[in-house]
Amino acid sequence: MKLGLLAGSIALIFTLQGCSKPEATAVQENSSANMTAVQGETQTAEQRYLALVDAYFKDYLKLEPIYATFVGVNDYNADFGGDLTEDYLKARHDLNTHYLAQVRAIDPKQLPADLQLSYDLFVYDRDMALVDETFPSRFMPISQFYSTVITMVQLGSGESAQPFKTVQDYRNWEQRVDGFIKWVALAENRMNQGIESKVVLPRVLVERIIPQLDAMLTTDATQSIFYSPIQHFPESFSEQDKAELTTRYQAMIAERIVPALTNLRDYFKQTYLPKSRATDGWSGLPNGKAWYQHLANSHTTTTMSVDEIHQIGLSEVARILSEMDKVREQVGFKGDLKAFFASLSSEPQYFYSDRQGLIDGYMVLKDKINHVLPNYFNVMPKADYVVKPVESFREQSAAGASYEAPAVDGSRPGVFYINTYNLKAQPKWGMTTLSLHEAAPGHHFQIAIKQELTGVPEFQRFSGYTAFEEGWALYAEYLGIEMGLFTDPYQYFGKLSDEMLRAMRLVVDTGLHSKGWSREQAIQYMKDNSPMAESDIVAEVERYMAIPGQALSYKVGQLKILALRARAEKALGDKFDLKAFHDQILTSGSLPMAVMENKIDRWIASKQA
Repeated sequence: MKLGLLAGSIALIFTLQGCSKPEATAVQENSSANMTAVQGETQTAEQRYLALVDAYFKDYLKLEPIYATFVGVNDYNADFGGDLTEDYLKARHDLNTHYLAQVRAIDPKQLPADLQLSYDLFVYDRDMALVDETFPSRFMPISQFYSTVITMVQLGSGESAQPFKTVQDYRNWEQRVDGFIKWVALAENRMNQGIESKVVLPRVLVERIIPQLDAMLTTDATQSIFYSPIQHFPESFSEQDKAELTTRYQAMIAERIVPALTNLRDYFKQTYLPKSRATDGWSGLPNGKAWYQHLANSHTTTTMSVDEIHQIGLSEVARILSEMDKVREQVGFKGDLKAFFASLSSEPQYFYSDRQGLIDGYMVLKDKINHVLPNYFNVMPKADYVVKPVESFREQSAAGASYEAPAVDGSRPGVFYINTYNLKAQPKWGMTTLSLHEAAPGHHFQIAIKQELTGVPEFQRFSGYTAFEEGWALYAEYLGIEMGLFTDPYQYFGKLSDEMLRAMRLVVDTGLHSKGWSREQAIQYMKDNSPMAESDIVAEVERYMAIPGQALSYKVGQLKILALRARAEKALGDKFDLKAFHDQILTSGSLPMAVMENKIDRWIASKQA
């Protein structure tokens, strides 16, 4: 995924780590008491485990009300939460330590195979969450790429998970906004603590945040994106309800939201920007190298060292460059590879001249891909997806594309977002691979199928691991070769170009955060090794600066899935069924790499028996 706002569960994790409810401790105690009462009865290990993870998930939704909205639980749509409060931090810690102790009292060997996998996943989650809280991420709650501010804008637009179907829905949003206003003030306090602790964003990222906030400000409430639900009232609303809500929303925007965002913008300009840091990587932060190693391990769900990842990246970049040069020779291009890059990045025939043409092109491609998918998959999502342009307020800082999960209840399809701001960053030759990655059979398949699973614990349906999700999406690009979608050498070059992006990420992300690379050095490396538009490269590098380690997960995850497929093909020979292999990968939800490997090994053994 080139860009990942709310790109399935992992995007939710980034965006929503911060929208939570401090009152959850009492709730946790109640749920735990109920679970203990049930355990007083004679129970099997399976019953105990299912009761435990069910209680956990209910407690977690109360702790994270915005997350609850995104997974389709509407009980907390009026709540915002308080992720930056000390009460919340304690409640989160207590939640994880409590349930980790409880689950370790269950012998996983007494569970059926599918729940042993679920058990491993649950323990992994709690362990990683407890390690994560030892680092001061709360001091940098806002970036240009992920933030609660962006999430609230998307929710408030009426085109995301927040429902606007009833009068009560509209009032719920007003109440949630009250919590958001408090959060903005608290975010400033946490950033002040970060200034004191020297845990601050690089200056260039702050410079990107300010225009984002500027774009959200308006003197006319009716022009605000938060006014959009008023312009799309359900037909069932009475004229009185419409009039009352219109008045209330205009006041909410003019008197609460705009002043809060104005104060936040001014804070960034006047207070935070002068205190931002000159360094670009995480190594410029206190304990930054250890923090980055943790983030690399967390995102890849491996124990690989940063140096090992860097070396894999260098090797992959060299291999893909060689493949690119073969394409250059195949199409008869007379210049060298750099000249070929320049041609592909500049010649008018490789680009659309209007925004809608680009969107329409992806819709045609959608139909072409959908036609061949049944040959490679037994299990396919029930939910559809639509293609939309990135919203105007974030299009200047957003990269190429992203995917947003469909509504869990089936009321809203998935969304394949395309950034139409700079058409020269959206070459025609890159469309096939981008669609395979972001939509079908990439993120759309993995995320929608996960949400549609039955018979698995709820936490498992909605957990997310970047390496699995992005690794699958990059594997989906590879699968496009077998699906016959790259017969055009230019489209195949697009596949190589996107794979090159993921390989360069291994080099650049680790370079920035552990090897002292500057932003400019990272940008130049990507310009030297790819035909990407400079604007796209800049957005990519600044993304790595904002969310270190996340970009490592794509290539690491893909290489693991390809290795497991090769292992299964070798072990099973004629018994190997590609459709069945894909089913194994996709039908247990998102998994850490080690857990996925154990599952495939068990599947291989069952087929050999």
